[in-house]
Amino acid sequence: MDLGSNFAAKLEPFLLMAKSLKGAAAAKLIADATSAPGVFVFSELLELANIQELSKHETHSKSYALLELFAYRTYEDYMQNKDAFPPLNAAQTTKLKHLSIVSLASQRRILPYPDLLRALDMPTVRELEDLIIDAIYLDILRGRLDQKQEQLEVEYTMGRDLAPGAVDAVLAALRDWASTTASVLSTLDAKLATVAAQAASHKDHLAAHDAALQSALLAAAKDKNSKRGGLGMAYGGNVLHDRDAMDVDSEPGLIDRMLGRGEQENVKGKGRKPTPDSSKPQRKRNRF
Repeated sequence: MDLGSNFAAKLEPFLLMAKSLKGAAAAKLIADATSAPGVFVFSELLELANIQELSKHETHSKSYALLELFAYRTYEDYMQNKDAFPPLNAAQTTKLKHLSIVSLASQRRILPYPDLLRALDMPTVRELEDLIIDAIYLDILRGRLDQKQEQLEVEYTMGRDLAPGAVDAVLAALRDWASTTASVLSTLDAKLATVAAQAASHKDHLAAHDAALQSALLAAAKDKNSKRGGLGMAYGGNVLHDRDAMDVDSEPGLIDRMLGRGEQENVKGKGRKPTPDSSKPQRKRNRF
């Protein structure tokens, strides 16, 4: 659930009663609303015509100023001009300090303890931390107390009512935020496009390198096969490769056609021992 999502419902009973009240009764309603637990937004109550009439009333104008104080001002504003407001009871004082923390947190994410002690007129750090913890439990802000660094680290807070004339400042801030966001997104898009182009170029380079490698391997394989095929037998000026030699052996009479008769005899007789000459007399050995 978002912070402050149920605050409008807390104000609803006071809105129903305020529509029929005027004068002192309306002033009393303002005192009750600013003291009631869980009521932290007041703009709808301020917009009622009979409530706005109090700002012109001589007796009850301070009650209207009190409602404005709780709607969009701070405890420092109250301390600087106490005479402009009715005296605060304990519940009102605590609530106004909680709302003041919200206002300070909307300006800075890190709130040092010394700044909070001064702005909230707190006597001790212990009481300040208790006040902040209560605000967190009331779901008007979320953050972390850093006791070592003596500061409040704010995550986010509820939204307060806008003072008259503050809408233009909020719109200007939103325009600046939108412009900054658009600039950041444009920069990110350009960076992503550059990264994508570099990735595509790298991919093309790898593809070209792979193609060149495959071509070199294919050429080397062809060259190796051509050198292996050049080893053969040459007879009578004819070159016989390994495959041709196999064909010669397998085909009868091919050698006779390729070689002369005498050469065939020489080829066949090469490496054989000579037969003994039958014309020479054989010497007989004596047996003893």
